[in-house]
Amino acid sequence: IMKKQLGDEHPDVARSLNNLASLYRAQDRYSEAEPLYEESLRILKKEFGAEHPKVAMSLNGLALLYKIQGKYSEAEPLYQESLRIRKRQHGDDHPDVAASLNNLAILYDTQGKYSEAEPLYQESLRISKKQLGAEHPDVAACLNNLANLYRVQGKFSEAEPLFEESLRISKKQFGDEHPDVARSLNNLALLYEAQGNPAKAILLRAEVSRVVQR
Repeated sequence: IMKKQLGDEHPDVARSLNNLASLYRAQDRYSEAEPLYEESLRILKKEFGAEHPKVAMSLNGLALLYKIQGKYSEAEPLYQESLRIRKRQHGDDHPDVAASLNNLAILYDTQGKYSEAEPLYQESLRISKKQLGAEHPDVAACLNNLANLYRVQGKFSEAEPLFEESLRISKKQFGDEHPDVARSLNNLALLYEAQGNPAKAILLRAEVSRVVQR
């Protein structure tokens, strides 16, 4: 209906294509999602130009689809292009730049490219603190991601204070019974287990169970 009313190249058509693609992605219908993301991206580039923030957002969606499927070499240039556009449009210290840095860091982290992921996580954290404030939920997420990176490398002394700070922020922002709090508690429990401290881990897992059951 929208195509008939507005034409095939209208930005609202691109938005609808993107929304449907995201739905398919959430349902694991990747082969159906991909051409919709690609068509949405093509329309946005034609209507707004290749450097528009909406194009950057569309690139992120397609990159995420590829990452979920393990198509890392296809996802990487899309994340990089999205980051480049956002830096050019918003400057280096914008929250959208922080989000793109985090996305690219997660991609590298997933592949075990820890030395490439770490500076991106750190830069994303720096921007988020500067632009959003040290107590923002996005800061908690950045801390958690960086802490997990250290944990999987066995850098426990570096990971622990970041996990603890992420947990503190999540509790302050959401209360003790929020899913983000449960996630932070679980991550800290994993760290304690890896450190050979099962007693602390058991206490935290009991707290996770209480949060989940409420």
